[in-house]
Amino acid sequence: MKMNGARIMLECLKKEGVDTVFGYPGGTVINIYDELYNFKEIRHILPRHEQAGVHAADGYARATGKVGVAFATSGPGATNTVTGIATAYMDSIPLVIVTGQVPTALIGNDAFQEADIIGITRSCTKHNFLVRDVKDLATIMKKAFYIARSGRPGPVLVDLPKDVQIAQTEFIYPETIEIRGYKPNLIGHPKQVEKAVDLLLTSRKPVIYVGGGVVLGNAAEGLTSLARKLSIPVTTTLMGLGSFPENDSLSLGMLGMHGAYCANMAMTHSDMIIAVGARFDDRVTGKIATFAPHAKIIHIDVDPTSIKKNVRVDLPIVGDVKDVLTKMIKQADKNKEKVAEFKDALVGWHEDIAGWKSKHPISYKQSSTVIKPQFVIQKLRELSDDDAIIATDVGQHQMWTAQFFEFNKPRTLLSSGGLGTMGYGLPAALGAQVAFPQRQVITICGDGGVQMNIQEMATLVQNRLPVKIVILNNNFLGMVRQWQELFFDKRYSQTCMEMPIDFIKLAEAYGAKGFSTSKPSEVEKVIMQGFKEPGPVIMEFKIAREEKVLPMVPAGASLNEMVLNA
Repeated sequence: MKMNGARIMLECLKKEGVDTVFGYPGGTVINIYDELYNFKEIRHILPRHEQAGVHAADGYARATGKVGVAFATSGPGATNTVTGIATAYMDSIPLVIVTGQVPTALIGNDAFQEADIIGITRSCTKHNFLVRDVKDLATIMKKAFYIARSGRPGPVLVDLPKDVQIAQTEFIYPETIEIRGYKPNLIGHPKQVEKAVDLLLTSRKPVIYVGGGVVLGNAAEGLTSLARKLSIPVTTTLMGLGSFPENDSLSLGMLGMHGAYCANMAMTHSDMIIAVGARFDDRVTGKIATFAPHAKIIHIDVDPTSIKKNVRVDLPIVGDVKDVLTKMIKQADKNKEKVAEFKDALVGWHEDIAGWKSKHPISYKQSSTVIKPQFVIQKLRELSDDDAIIATDVGQHQMWTAQFFEFNKPRTLLSSGGLGTMGYGLPAALGAQVAFPQRQVITICGDGGVQMNIQEMATLVQNRLPVKIVILNNNFLGMVRQWQELFFDKRYSQTCMEMPIDFIKLAEAYGAKGFSTSKPSEVEKVIMQGFKEPGPVIMEFKIAREEKVLPMVPAGASLNEMVLNA
């Protein structure tokens, strides 16, 4: 039976188990939307902006572990997706983005709503495809999903010209796919694993340093088992939060620029770092020349290009982190006597870490007159469900959330780490709520970032998605203001957002509920009111205007050169 390209593309989504698409129609995808009218098994969510549509697909992917899917039309529709694609690329999130394109005969002629989205996204996709023949479409879609989810995940774009959507051919979906030159190595080499465990058991000040790869690789259980079996303290990046329970005594919390004092000191004094699914980002390492000067480094990652990219590595292991951690546990079980001796030798190291934890815990000064943002985060943690999904924008509130919320389960924090995209939180929460309609989903935003995609309030209301939107409002672009205060003599150049916004009226304008307070005594009441409402809610907290995120490692400084008070 012959089908047109538009239907073939949708049939491919069905074959891949796709149940939800976030998309915005337009002239070059109208044939796809006409066919979609008959595909009742695929839920379509209409965002109010293509960037938000990709962020929503990203949030859906992070929360579920599935490949997120987004549609956009050609030209401005396609270019509007770029920020969302780059956000997913930097954080290794599996997406397939299908964009419409002008007919193949018009490509390169500056036709109406033509944009070279293949060229534009080449540097921020794992791969992209321009489909020139409908006979290739099914195979290309199979490749797109395989590339997006395998190895180190990432976004893949498929550009689909209008004439290819109309053209007809037989629909044959490949059962398997082979891609020349693309063979991700998922199996950790047994000899390297054996060497790693032997090397690890000679150390006396080990730290497991965990990145987002553990979450993406569904390896949190294995990581937790290894850490507890060997009594090794664990520190996580922003993207790794939730991969190891922060209420565990071995947890050091987050490390890096706004990480815990104990985590940064442990990394600085460590003699062995086991890096799992992490890439030694500059926000983690600080000054590279002085990073972990005494430590040997074992680096485990599915992406060989990430190993030795930023720091020296003594023992690399390329492979799926879940596979490697499982093998390390088995190898440790073969060396029970050495493991016992190793654990006994760590007593002094644990005492050092306990001292750092008690010396400079992450804290803040309470106030009876002004709302401290950290207090709001702690109250949200106290009053929210244990499996609540938290999505953040980017800025001070993001770091306060990382410091004070206490994440104990993977895939419960959705946040833009690598690109640092303001406007991410609200649509990402939208995507997560679509994926899990019965779970509590909260987005924590600043008054600056929330306005970048505030139009998605309409999407929440239309689809009856009960996302709770927490706005920490200081009438500043807070993180930039903090840098201006600390390093630019308080010259607040274009960071003051003095024009007052009535977020309660804004919520009501979209058909939602809104609550606001500037009093510490009313914080719990507002949160409880917001949680009780069945639909989307804005909860605004007017916080201390010049509160800073501390501790802080200044740009170019070493991890142990932290600003603790300012």
